[in-house]
Amino acid sequence: MKARLEQFALCAGMLVLSLLISEPLRSQVAGAALSGTVTGPSGTVVPNAKISVKNLNTGQSTVAQADSAGLYKVTNLAPGEYEVSISSDGFSTKVAKATLTGGATVTMDAALATVPAEPQAPSATLPNAPSSKTAPSLQDLGFSAEQAQGNAREQALLDKRTHMLKIHQRLGLIAAAPLIATIATSFNAGGKSTSNTDRNVHMVLGAVSSDLYFTSAYFAIRAPRIPGTTTRGPIRFHKAMAWIHGPGMILTPILGAMAYAQKNKGEKVHGIASAHGPVAIVTAGAFGAALLSVSLKF
Repeated sequence: MKARLEQFALCAGMLVLSLLISEPLRSQVAGAALSGTVTGPSGTVVPNAKISVKNLNTGQSTVAQADSAGLYKVTNLAPGEYEVSISSDGFSTKVAKATLTGGATVTMDAALATVPAEPQAPSATLPNAPSSKTAPSLQDLGFSAEQAQGNAREQALLDKRTHMLKIHQRLGLIAAAPLIATIATSFNAGGKSTSNTDRNVHMVLGAVSSDLYFTSAYFAIRAPRIPGTTTRGPIRFHKAMAWIHGPGMILTPILGAMAYAQKNKGEKVHGIASAHGPVAIVTAGAFGAALLSVSLKF
């Protein structure tokens, strides 16, 4: 009986001793860790970067991901030589080697470089590309190259403004034709040997000119404004002329109607109505200068 107890005690002691020895051995086999921070070229963190750790001895790979602050940690790695690959969208992949020992944590920070943008083909080689000779460029409309590179909302506003200003420009050019004809017929409408027909033709041409003018002005006024856009060069002069031909296009028909009524009564044009001709000439001159300002660069 005593011999059996001694044998049982011996077996139990050996079992306890083996457990005590195996624990430090396991801690030497595994328990190594790799950690660090992933940043970009400017020092800002790169969130959600992919980290791949490959054991060069066994070929086994472990994959992890950095958090939103760019921090990562790969644990429970066996001691040995490792190849560490860190990558993220828009950045080049960084590959480095690290030696891990049991129970130790090795810090490996990574600074990723941005991937260079691929060069784009010139717009002139693209099919149906617009020609700068047939439409005003963004710089012609008062925008710098930096202002053209905005977010999606600002780009949509920019596209709408560009479209409306092109319509404004075309209607303004169209309005020039009846405006010139109105001025040409004014000599017969206001002369001594004038007739009702001459005055009616002059009045109709003036009405057509006014309609086209104010329609053109509507597209310029209603075009969206882009915050931070500065007006310069010919556009500034173009807007300055609007302060002359705008009020003139309002005042000229009013004075013309007064002169028309006086003529139909057989009276000589008198009073404020006599300013109809000079006001019309100044208005037409300012309108012509405004058209030239967007046709000539200075």
